[in-house]
Amino acid sequence: MTREEKAQIIEELAEKFANHAHFYITDATGFTVAQVNNFRRLCFKSGVEYRVYKNTLIRKALERQEGTDFSPLFNSLHGFSGVIFSKEAGNVPAKVIQEFRKKLEGKPKLKAASISADFFIGDENVKVLAELKSKNELIGEVISLLQSPAKNVISALQSGKHTVAGLVKALESRAK
Repeated sequence: MTREEKAQIIEELAEKFANHAHFYITDATGFTVAQVNNFRRLCFKSGVEYRVYKNTLIRKALERQEGTDFSPLFNSLHGFSGVIFSKEAGNVPAKVIQEFRKKLEGKPKLKAASISADFFIGDENVKVLAELKSKNELIGEVISLLQSPAKNVISALQSGKHTVAGLVKALESRAK
């Protein structure tokens, strides 16, 4: 690979890191070509992108990122490294890894992850990352919590035949 090709890959990779708030660095040592292709297909179906890069190119692309210090991830850059990019949800790549592991025990392993510039280093974090809630899920929970008191009042009104006495009686019975 020539210097110009490397520089182009670093530039493209730096742009991907800048445009994707969530990315995972995986270790797929021992993957066959067929297994890598199957993993890529699963990633594509889940709406994330998986690519294999040289560790030095990943490091140089991360060094170009402004505003965030990615140096804690540099110790993870050894061996066979692939990067999973996710724009929307930070938990989707972890779920993909878990799903693929059901077919192929223990592979791929998580080296490190960056979820909105928060770092998770080590394979033991896959379960925690898979259980993270996406932004949309959190917004939905907040909205349902905000709607809950209004729903209680409305249901109490409906059950009390639209009378104030019925409302007070319904609320009193719920309090007990």
